[in-house]
Amino acid sequence: MKQILVDRELDSTGPLATPPRAGRRRVTVNLAESPLTWLHARGHLSDAQLAAGECLRRDFERAQRAPGVTMRWDAVRIAGTGERGLNPTERQLAARQRFDGALATAGKDLADILWRVVCAGETLPTAERALVWPVRSGKLVLRIALDRVAGFYRIG
Repeated sequence: MKQILVDRELDSTGPLATPPRAGRRRVTVNLAESPLTWLHARGHLSDAQLAAGECLRRDFERAQRAPGVTMRWDAVRIAGTGERGLNPTERQLAARQRFDGALATAGKDLADILWRVVCAGETLPTAERALVWPVRSGKLVLRIALDRVAGFYRIG
């Protein structure tokens, strides 16, 4: 498989799609690793569709919707200790609400393709076979689903 390597600026949520700035941490990302970035690199998805898919995938991972093999042993937050923001459980619940809201906005019929391609990392042909769809129909349906998710995340 051909690699498509680009430099990206890194923040607390992961690689950003912006050119790196001086003095900021940079990472090299292989755009051919995920089905979404593969489609975007070849012009099949718009920037807004890619960003919507990445937001959905990030919320899927933060919500810990994938099967887990252990439990969390994080310290309990105590009021007045100076810690600000949400604790890990609250962040997980917020991500789960965003993820569920994005799938609900896409609609029941489009949630399957989003989950398979964006969250599970299946290729379009694999997802089409699993969903018993006609060959080459997945790209169009995925675009429609990502447009709806982009509206949910207020992208583009």
